Amino acid sequence: MPAEPTGTAPAPDPQMAKALGRDRRRVVLTYLMLALAWMIATDGAMAALISDPRQLAFWQTVKDAFFAFASAGLLYLLLRPLAEHVLRTHARLQGSELRLRQMFEGNPGPILVYDLDSLAILDANPAACLAFGWERDALLEQTIDVLWPPGDRLILQNKLEAIREAPEQICVLRTPLQLRDGSRRQMELRSNAIDYDGHNARLLIAIDRTAEDLAQLRRDQALARVEEAHELARIGAWELDPSSGHGRYSSQVYRLLGRRPPEARRWHRFDELLVPADPTTAAQTEQLLAELCTDPKLQVDVLLPVLSMDGRTLMVHLRAACGTDEAGRERVLGTLQDVTEREQSRRLLREREEQFRELVRVLPDGVVILSDEHVLYANAWAAALFGYGSQTLLGEPLDALVDPAELDRVRLQLRAGQPQHSPGHNSVVVMQRADGRRFHAGLAVGEVRYGGRDCKLLIVRDLSESERTRTALETSNRELQAMAGRLFSLQEDERRAISRDLHDDIGQAITAIKLSAYAAQDEADARRRSEDLAQIVSLADTTVAKLRDISTLLRPPQLDALGLEAALSWQARVLFRSSPVELLAEIDTLPSRPDNSIEQACFRIAQESLTNVLRHARASQVQLQLRDVDQRGLHLLIRDDGEGFDPDGPRGLGLIVMRERAQSVGGNVRIESAHGAGTLVDVHLPYQAVTATAADSPEH
Repeated sequence: MPAEPTGTAPAPDPQMAKALGRDRRRVVLTYLMLALAWMIATDGAMAALISDPRQLAFWQTVKDAFFAFASAGLLYLLLRPLAEHVLRTHARLQGSELRLRQMFEGNPGPILVYDLDSLAILDANPAACLAFGWERDALLEQTIDVLWPPGDRLILQNKLEAIREAPEQICVLRTPLQLRDGSRRQMELRSNAIDYDGHNARLLIAIDRTAEDLAQLRRDQALARVEEAHELARIGAWELDPSSGHGRYSSQVYRLLGRRPPEARRWHRFDELLVPADPTTAAQTEQLLAELCTDPKLQVDVLLPVLSMDGRTLMVHLRAACGTDEAGRERVLGTLQDVTEREQSRRLLREREEQFRELVRVLPDGVVILSDEHVLYANAWAAALFGYGSQTLLGEPLDALVDPAELDRVRLQLRAGQPQHSPGHNSVVVMQRADGRRFHAGLAVGEVRYGGRDCKLLIVRDLSESERTRTALETSNRELQAMAGRLFSLQEDERRAISRDLHDDIGQAITAIKLSAYAAQDEADARRRSEDLAQIVSLADTTVAKLRDISTLLRPPQLDALGLEAALSWQARVLFRSSPVELLAEIDTLPSRPDNSIEQACFRIAQESLTNVLRHARASQVQLQLRDVDQRGLHLLIRDDGEGFDPDGPRGLGLIVMRERAQSVGGNVRIESAHGAGTLVDVHLPYQAVTATAADSPEH
């Protein structure tokens, strides 16, 4: 407890008061006894010895004077120790008061003394003046209610009334106090009764709790953000007691599994909440639970198919690691994530990739890749077009495929990267087959990285049929330029078509809900009306779940809800979560959100590149970067340390897909690779998609 301030009358020491009273009585009694003994003895002796009255009176006077001086000296000798004792006691009291004042003044916490009747502030230490922003003299002229905000002074009055009814009790109060500048601080106040110069006073100690409350508020906000993130990512947390084999689950886990969260978290066994979808999963779950109970330090990262309450099969991603709870007890802490949409998306993506490969294989145009004017790759249609076998065309020089009269013009076109006679369109040149026959062909030229080298891409369309007019040729050339873009958007078109079909299905379900509602309105039987309402609820739940599942399957929700950065981060984590390849992701926050088509193109290019790394590169590390380029565009870079491209091996058209995606929105892709030196995919895209004319301009 802080010290009493100066001016407070200290309570007398009971032992000191007792000693002073005893000494006082001792002096008085001693003096009376000596006086009585002297008077009786001397009066009797002098009366017996002196008969002359005059002499007797003289000697009586001498005797009385002697007695007065002797008694005074005796009193001095008797009172001297008492006076010294009083002085020592007074000195101790002054020292004690000084120490208490120093403790009061030096206390780092604000301390006030106020009169309980008048509420006047009687004393304040420097910490109180500093904390409340007052000068000491100015503060001592105020009443205690100056520290209370105007709206809280009624609370102060009620508290003061309670203190006056029980003044001896210690009062503890948590309330906001107002500083001199008008700002407020959350304070914890403790007060007790004190005697201050006869005042009915209270000693008030204030403890600033503002920082603690702010920290608690930030903690609550952080927990709320974590819950929101879990809700968006469809992740729930759980913990397992290894000693009993029972687990506790967050509300999100119950909602993911189609259950209603209990009002209070309860302990369940895994098989009570996670219902396996098949006997194999049931055995795997039972074995996993046994391993967690016997070896709580086991690291778990598995996919399990389970059944929700509505009978749907869900694919959940279960993760777990050793940890402790708030009491320090050993627990297995983990997460459960619904990855059903992700797995379905992967399956659908694989199907679309197979369809794309098949489409490129049957493409009715010749696709040829040249390096140093020699053929490195040719599809089956190109081999048939030039009259070669599927393998014999490889290695053939450019002059074996082009009429000698057109060779210089084709070389100039290859160097320029565009047609020379009709900008914006494919040029028409004369080509030759293996047997020497000539034919007219539309030629589109591009650049591509193949086998770690900068190569030229030729798309050759046979125009030898006489019925193909110039208009048909130009139309065909424009279709050829847009073909890659149409191929790349095929998957998105199919998803939109599926989405429309599903909406038709949803519309039927809503119609059924509406009919059931009308039936429930007209139903007089309460039991049957309750059945109709239950059917409406069931149809609504099923419809909402189906719409959410299919919508998420067709397009990642992160791309629309959170933007390109979150979608890329999510896709990268999903792809490399169970892969030994180390992912180094550096995804900056873009200053503004790109167009929807830009986000889609960037996301698909990154998805294709990362998938190629996992499937073909045999890399140990891959680097993913997304940055802003001076607020003029965005830069996507994907680099791996894998094998690179094999120039002599079979190749797909994934690189062309990425290039055409970028070019269709006004961007460009640079791909570098070398055998054994890894692969670099460098993408530059604008924030706003350009028009088709701009996309077809020479610089693209």
